[in-house]
Amino acid sequence: MKKIETDAAVTLEPAAPANAAVIWLHGLGADGHDFVPIVPELSLPAGIEARFIFPHAPVRAVTLNGGARMRAWYDIKSLTRSDQQDDVGIRASAATLMALVAEQRKAGIAAKRIVIAGFSQGGAIALHATCRLAEPLAGTMALSTYLPLHDTLPKELTEAGKATPILMCHGTADPVLALKLGTDSRDGLRSWGLKIDWHEYPMGHSVCAEEVDDISAWLAKVLV
Repeated sequence: MKKIETDAAVTLEPAAPANAAVIWLHGLGADGHDFVPIVPELSLPAGIEARFIFPHAPVRAVTLNGGARMRAWYDIKSLTRSDQQDDVGIRASAATLMALVAEQRKAGIAAKRIVIAGFSQGGAIALHATCRLAEPLAGTMALSTYLPLHDTLPKELTEAGKATPILMCHGTADPVLALKLGTDSRDGLRSWGLKIDWHEYPMGHSVCAEEVDDISAWLAKVLV
């Protein structure tokens, strides 16, 4: 695959013309390079010529980290109090994600051939955006993450969101985002009618080989 780097993102372009796209958001403090090495390990089947886009989050102060400036999709004030979520930042980053989806649509990739994905904070943005989609996508990957702004979801959930399959993966020993944050989000999403494929692994806040295999199989299924 050909790597293209800009100030906004790292893109991996397939050798053949792209017929699918995966837009993958990194976690707090990382950048778009974080998940690039995983792509060769996915070994997607012949016929799936996926373009992978790894955007860089903007640099901002993060309250939970003492106001330190780092790449972040939104400010984190607390992981335990829902009334302290960064509504403005979350919605702005979700809009950025959907603008990237629109770019792929304009480039000729059908909505049902686009996957949005994210790890940790990036996964939170992917889940938030999925619930509010205007048209169904191929799927959403939400890795080691949780659903933000859940209180607003009953009024904002769309039928397109319900129609988009979601893969959620989480480590049973995650010290950053506890497993319960993931399972509570899973259960809430299922109760609202979303389709969740759930996997958990004996790991911390990371990605393991078994998870990569499950991601590969899931991508092959939704992009068939």
